Amino acid sequence: MISIQNMSDFYDRNLQIIKMQSEGLSHEDSLIQLPFRSNCLNWVIGHVLANRCNILALLDAEDLRPEINLDHYERESDPISGAEEGVLLLEELIQHLEESQSRLSAALEKESEESLQRMVPYRDRPEKPLSYWLAFLFFHDSYHVGQTEILRQAAGKNDQII
Repeated sequence: MISIQNMSDFYDRNLQIIKMQSEGLSHEDSLIQLPFRSNCLNWVIGHVLANRCNILALLDAEDLRPEINLDHYERESDPISGAEEGVLLLEELIQHLEESQSRLSAALEKESEESLQRMVPYRDRPEKPLSYWLAFLFFHDSYHVGQTEILRQAAGKNDQII
């Protein structure tokens, strides 16, 4: 079993990678679409943020959704095709992601190995232990964090972050 502290550290590491991959990019850079079915960096980071809000909800912690509208970034949402209404600025997304990490770390600190075994549903899926959903959603988080490397390169950077 992964320790609670390790889980918090893993999520924080993903945040640090997002920050490194978006460093030096403008909001306009974050809206660049790849020439095939995909989504832009802005959507990917916003989607990670929406995912983090789902995790906060699973942990019975306050998520950011009452404060910000993440409709553009939800699962199966339409691709972002430019600076349209409801698309958050890249720097705002990063700030919100940092806040979500603080809330996530605080919420995880309140958990115990035993409490992570409580059965909870996630969306329309059957109940599983909270630890299962945290691991599953970390995989999801990491999947999208991996996309940031190619999206950075699409913005014209020819560098290696990791």
